[in-house]
This record gives sequence, structure tokens and C-alpha cells, in this order.
Amino acid sequence: MCGISGLFTSSTAGSERIDERVRLMNSQLVHRGPDDDGQWADPPSGIALGFRRLAILDLSMAGHQPMQSGSGRYVMVFNGELYNFRALRHEL
Repeated sequence: MCGISGLFTSSTAGSERIDERVRLMNSQLVHRGPDDDGQWADPPSGIALGFRRLAILDLSMAGHQPMQSGSGRYVMVFNGELYNFRALRHEL
């Protein structure tokens, strides 16, 4: 099973270091996903996401997370498959 980490802070004092903090959280989840890892942070918003990947079916880098929309506006991490990806792709 993959590992997901995240951080949201309303404190502006620590927001410039949230990318470091989510990297540290991810390093503690290596046992959950040894195949890949990724982080995304938006320090001005105080939001960071991290992901450790356990590749079982899709071994390609197409499963790298956090995933970002083409415009860069939306970012997500998830565990599992999106079975309705065609409908979502059409809608988005």
C-alpha cells in the first residue's frame, strides 16, 4: 500500500519550510512505497503533499505523484486506481 503525507498550515512563519517538512514526512514512509516518491508544495498557501509509491500494476513513471493538471491549477495524491479516468478527462 502506498504512503500519503500532507501538511496544511495557516501560520505564515513556517510556510517557507513546508517543502522540507513534507520531504521529511515522506522519508518516514519508505516502507509504504519503495518504488517512487514525490512532493509538491505551495509555501504561500501553506499546503504541501507527499507520496510514496508501491508500483504493482503500472510500473511506468506515468503513475508518479503528486499529479498535477495540465494547467497546474489542481494537484492531487491518491491511493488506488481511477476507474472513471476517461469520463474525468473529458470533463476536465
